Amino acid sequence: MVRRLTGRMIEVKSPGELDAMRAAGAVVARTLRLLEQAARPGVSTAELDELAEGSIREAGAAPSFKGYHGFPASICASVNEQVVHGIPSREQVLADGDLLSVDCGASVDGWHGDAAVTLGIGAVAEADRTLSAACRAALEAGIAATRPGARLTDVSHAVESAVLAAASADGVEYGIIADYGGHGIGTSMHMDPFLPNVGSPGRGPKLTPGMALAIEPMLTRGTHLTEELDDGWTVVTLDGSRAAHWEHSVAVTSDGPVVLTVER
Repeated sequence: MVRRLTGRMIEVKSPGELDAMRAAGAVVARTLRLLEQAARPGVSTAELDELAEGSIREAGAAPSFKGYHGFPASICASVNEQVVHGIPSREQVLADGDLLSVDCGASVDGWHGDAAVTLGIGAVAEADRTLSAACRAALEAGIAATRPGARLTDVSHAVESAVLAAASADGVEYGIIADYGGHGIGTSMHMDPFLPNVGSPGRGPKLTPGMALAIEPMLTRGTHLTEELDDGWTVVTLDGSRAAHWEHSVAVTSDGPVVLTVER
């Protein structure tokens, strides 16, 4: 889940607090793995949401998304041209060839984890597989750039550069969603700073150990322009092109970036 922020305070965590975030991140990672196994043709996104909420609560955690600014579900389930914030429903039944992005958040003892994956449902077109792979590669590049002493937009630039490299290799133009991006995370799911997915390097606050960022590139096979549907949440591509979304919560440490949203 992504939301633009405007303040300037950046929360710095102790090593013990980052450990607490790892616990929340592990719940998110296990839940996403469970959903990956369950997502198949004929399954509704509402069923996936119920499965996710059960997984989160059984782990002693709370869904970060449910009730957040009124959001009605525990995951965002965005299908095909939906970029982010898709609301799970009984009517949204997955079909062969769909591209599904699942965004999930959980909190443990007040500390949050947030991650997203893009899943191919059944037999997926090669173009959709390369789109998702390009988005995931951009995420990995952003993670690698999340180091002490770097500036915030060094991460943005790494994401953008990876997308351009993938586009050149794939022989296509990918749209990078610029109106939405990553964010700080910790005692709240969304915190400063806002992390754009495009930008020149060397700008913004300096990254220091104890900071944590949710890095989340969003790519399309067409335009970077989006619109929000009447439900007040679901963001779709303006031209109907398909989208992919990958995300991890990452800590800045003296030893380099540490991904928090992985199974332990």
